[in-house]
Amino acid sequence: MKNNMKNSVKNTAKSTTKNNIKITPIGGLGEIGMNMMVIEYGKDAIIVDCGVMFADAQLPGVDLLIPNFTYLRETKLNIHAVIITHGHEDHVGALPYLLFEKNVPVYGSRFTMAILKRKLEEFAMKEKTKLHTVKDEQRISVGPFDIEFIRMSHSISDAMGLAIDTPMGTIIHTGDFKIDQNPADGRKTDMKKFEQLGKKGVLLLLSDSTNVEVPGHSLSESSVKSGIEDLLKSTKGWFILCSFASHIPRIQQVLELATMNNRKVYPVGRSMVQNIALAKQLGYLDFPDSLILDSSELKRTRRDRVAVLSTGSQGEARSALARMAVGEHKELALQKGDSVVFSSRFIPGNEKNIYSMMNNCCRRGAEVFTNTGSDIHVSGHAYKEDLRDMLLAIKPKFFIPVHGEYRHLVHHVQLAQEVGMSEKNTMLLENGEPVMIFADHMKKLAPIDVTKVAVDGLEYVNVDSDVVRDRRRLSEAGTICIGVTIDHDSGEVLKKPVFKTRGICSDERMIALSASLREAIVDSVDRVTRKPKYTHEKLEEEIRVATRRFFYDELQRKPVVMPFIVQV
Repeated sequence: MKNNMKNSVKNTAKSTTKNNIKITPIGGLGEIGMNMMVIEYGKDAIIVDCGVMFADAQLPGVDLLIPNFTYLRETKLNIHAVIITHGHEDHVGALPYLLFEKNVPVYGSRFTMAILKRKLEEFAMKEKTKLHTVKDEQRISVGPFDIEFIRMSHSISDAMGLAIDTPMGTIIHTGDFKIDQNPADGRKTDMKKFEQLGKKGVLLLLSDSTNVEVPGHSLSESSVKSGIEDLLKSTKGWFILCSFASHIPRIQQVLELATMNNRKVYPVGRSMVQNIALAKQLGYLDFPDSLILDSSELKRTRRDRVAVLSTGSQGEARSALARMAVGEHKELALQKGDSVVFSSRFIPGNEKNIYSMMNNCCRRGAEVFTNTGSDIHVSGHAYKEDLRDMLLAIKPKFFIPVHGEYRHLVHHVQLAQEVGMSEKNTMLLENGEPVMIFADHMKKLAPIDVTKVAVDGLEYVNVDSDVVRDRRRLSEAGTICIGVTIDHDSGEVLKKPVFKTRGICSDERMIALSASLREAIVDSVDRVTRKPKYTHEKLEEEIRVATRRFFYDELQRKPVVMPFIVQV
């Protein structure tokens, strides 16, 4: 296969006059989430990852954000494959939306493909998609690209890095990873392979930057076991551990601890239940069926003999733990003696929701534990010294940091320069900033439009669209609907304007302002209708401006104004 790969690359190089590789980040650079990158050689391309980002309070009514596929539509690239590094939502969640537009083959590990198949079933797309399962050290050829899959350690089973051989040289994409010398699932990052690749010569390294600010080496996943066990042993009621449902190595450790401490396990939350069943079926989890409680058994089991595995570690509004925290879960009611353990990191932006949920858990008598003061979580991302080791092992000619907020990318570039890379051979990119890789230099190209796309029910809308802006204004300042009846010929207001408000101020305050508001509306109509020629649109706009000005003067608010004009 290796010889075939060399011949394939050699023949491809002869058949084209191209002498560069183009890298286009669509998502994941300058932010946490929504990872997607296009790698091009001429008109041939592959895509690495296609993930989602979860919306925050600035996008009311929106649950998911997906990458902007405009670049793929306009360039008409020959996309040979989508390569998925692992099964986290920020790397695979948007793939159904992409495949709906471009039905191209998808490659990924066994566990990743299992997650994707389940996702595609929900979109009724499973039978239409070409899914290919690959193993560690396997090589595939797609167009001018020959790709080897490399074993990586991360907070999910079967994560993989990529060594992408191109006619210009080898590109290494680490995906998300850590260097764990004692992983709970036995899956170590294959540093020997990276050292071998480094000796042969690597054109470009694209490396995870998430934890570059954290000094030292990554802590082992196995190190959390004793901390979790200490809390489990000291808990007199339910022991509730909240983690990502995809963190199979963490779940395996909790299952083992529950068995050792004579507790049964009750999984709660749709994704937790599904992932445990899936991982057990595929052999990634090992436990007897008798360890898992159903809802009827839960009622008959003493609280100090139950361990609950729950979703909701990021404060998601309708997650299992969120419903427990406010007393709305139909099967689980928190009480004194219960422990709620957050065995996860807080994704930036989710802190407020998480702290609110913690407070509500405490209000119900439960004791809450986080990683502060307890060894119950370690990150799945490499710390600074591990990232240094990766750079030293690979010794790339060029380096571009990926997967991280902007400050992470900046610090990762600085780290690359600390280990001896020249400034001109490192490049700081954000989403929508393509770069051309030549044999002896890199060149940043004109930016492209990568405005995030919101999945809004059955529609897609750009996050800077009027729809989203209006919703934001509605949530911030409220709305008022105004009805005005005027004479068709004279333009005179025939009846007092009527209006209905929502979310602007109290009813009492609105009553006090009503007379002045009506006067302002009538004055605005008079200003327009005095003129010999005026349009309906001009009249609406004048009412809108006058009303917003009125509320700003009175309340320092600018509500959404919807005027309705009736001419008789």
